[in-house]
Amino acid sequence: MGAVQPRRHPTGHPVRPWGQLVLVRHHAVRHADRPGAGERRARAAALLTAALPGALYVYQGDELGLPEVEDLPLEALQDSMHFRAGRTDPGRDGCRVPLPWTRSGHSFGFSPDGSGTPAWLPQPAAGWGERSVEVQDHDPRSMLALHRAALASRRSEPALRGERFSWLDSTEDVLAFTRDDVVCVVDLGTAPMPLPDHHEVLLTSVDLDGDHLPADAAAWLRA
Repeated sequence: MGAVQPRRHPTGHPVRPWGQLVLVRHHAVRHADRPGAGERRARAAALLTAALPGALYVYQGDELGLPEVEDLPLEALQDSMHFRAGRTDPGRDGCRVPLPWTRSGHSFGFSPDGSGTPAWLPQPAAGWGERSVEVQDHDPRSMLALHRAALASRRSEPALRGERFSWLDSTEDVLAFTRDDVVCVVDLGTAPMPLPDHHEVLLTSVDLDGDHLPADAAAWLRA
């Protein structure tokens, strides 16, 4: 990671946070063809955003790792954006599909059994129940477990409740910042990166590869 110093532009001024975060999008596009990269990046992004100061917003389905539903029938779309665009833009309904609470059953537990078709957007028949709360609830490696662990750490770690924040010097493929004694690192490259010595691992988005953080992964460390 290099020296633990605030990252600066060649002019000497600190790099703006948005300048660093643009790297996340750049590398996501650059390495978009990696197998299974989508969910790994979603897990890393969850830890990245949860480590930032300020309020944390978790949008419906993020905590379950639900994908965008891109094949909704046109007659089911209800977003006003879709109609204002003359029905040429599908709008935002793909990420508003009702959550799956149970593995099976009527509407995967979103509506009570026997209540009829819910007056909302249709859920995918394939794979939706396998991402349900029921399935993920007792799986320590699930996306739901990761969000619960991150929220618990935000409450228990004084550094994550404060306002102090500094970017850390790092290589091109690593994003790193510190919140007092808590450090967040994200590997945006294509190979595992060594974690700094003498740091306690608090939380990771995926299992570590020995003392290395795999690509498309994030970690919270105590300095």
